[in-house]
Amino acid sequence: MPPLLRHGAIAGLGLLLSTSIAFSSCSPVGGQTEGGPEPVVRAKAFPGAIGHGAATLGGAKGKIIQVTTVTDQVAGSLRACVEAFGPRTCVFRVGGIFRFTGTPPVIRNPYLTIAGQTAPGGGVTIAHDGSAESRTPLLIKNTHDVIVRHVRVRNDRIGGEKESEDSITIENSKYVIIDQVSASWARDELINGYGNNDFITISNSIFSYGIPRHDKCALLGSDPKNAQKFSFIGNICAHNGDRNPDINFKPASCVEVVNNIFYNAVSEFAEIWETYGGTPVSIVGNSFKSGTNTSDGAVGVIRQTVGSTGTSAIYLHDNQFFGNFTHIDASVAVGQRNTPPCPLTISPMSANDAYVSALAKSGAWPRDAIDLEVLADVANGTGRIVHLPGSIPAILEGTPYPDSDRDGMDDRWEAKHGAKVGVSDPWIDSNKDGVSNFDAFLDALHQQLLR
Repeated sequence: MPPLLRHGAIAGLGLLLSTSIAFSSCSPVGGQTEGGPEPVVRAKAFPGAIGHGAATLGGAKGKIIQVTTVTDQVAGSLRACVEAFGPRTCVFRVGGIFRFTGTPPVIRNPYLTIAGQTAPGGGVTIAHDGSAESRTPLLIKNTHDVIVRHVRVRNDRIGGEKESEDSITIENSKYVIIDQVSASWARDELINGYGNNDFITISNSIFSYGIPRHDKCALLGSDPKNAQKFSFIGNICAHNGDRNPDINFKPASCVEVVNNIFYNAVSEFAEIWETYGGTPVSIVGNSFKSGTNTSDGAVGVIRQTVGSTGTSAIYLHDNQFFGNFTHIDASVAVGQRNTPPCPLTISPMSANDAYVSALAKSGAWPRDAIDLEVLADVANGTGRIVHLPGSIPAILEGTPYPDSDRDGMDDRWEAKHGAKVGVSDPWIDSNKDGVSNFDAFLDALHQQLLR
């Protein structure tokens, strides 16, 4: 029997990384950089940040930009914040559907945090208008140091790319965190890592309802030029034909697929490719679960040898499988290793505990009706792959928290935690706990949403 969804608080993923992580200074991958070279010592991006991207800077110590309207291409829009220069954090004074008109903005300018947890009401959903210029709603390209949390990306309209449109693409970028995000109805990958990425974390997210004929959950590595460090942790892939996930990296890479749930694949769940010399990957503590569309010939973990130029290094540990399909293909044995190719960045939960945790915590909050349906399907073994996008549920706009000094923080929270109401002090550490006022506030909102 699959593990049952338990109620109540779920323990976190444990001690993941030290508070400060030392890296050698390196040049940006692309985009316009302001504020000087990257520091040698990078702190963890936020309390609970995990994986190889955990030291992403995002908008730290930069401008607080208020998103005041769901309307696109006007002052106060999400586009205006995304396209601004310099370190910046988008805080939301409105919730709702942020529908880009024409070509969606590309996240090119580095040092950006999109803090969806600041939105009032039902939170933030990103989509596009379905015009000929429309394409992937969330594209991070030729840049670095980007954090996106607590947003949904719903491709509810067919854009100009038609069958090749992702929900989220990370291309030629480094230091990126996608955390507590939900995506659905892409006609290609729901999330795609393309080109020369590095130090990437995709965590605690829900990727559901890819649209056939190319209904894919996650392509973690595609056309890599160099080795990459890439983490896929605590996510749910549900109702996608295959690529749950696809893993294709160069041999010196450090790739980890840890504590995820993969549900209702049609043909393949995890596919490990060898196009670029053989992927080194650790697949640990995951749940692979059949659904109503899973064929008897489906495979949970498979080594894809078409076009192989070298054997993968595959570490499998504590994965659980539910259903009548081939759990681990015989081809995997050739590449299987007894130890991880690279040290894991976290102490994994058991597969059973991770299953419960992902159902309890993953995705963007507040959860919408789409995510709630997906979670019920995963827990109960119900639901099916869909062939057309659905409709985005109505989103309550809500009332924003009071912020008289426009520093992004709730005046009431500031008064209780030592920050100064009436003074813009987001990056001061008023209580001397090693976390800036603003980072502590964002974490408090995150924790409040998950209760």
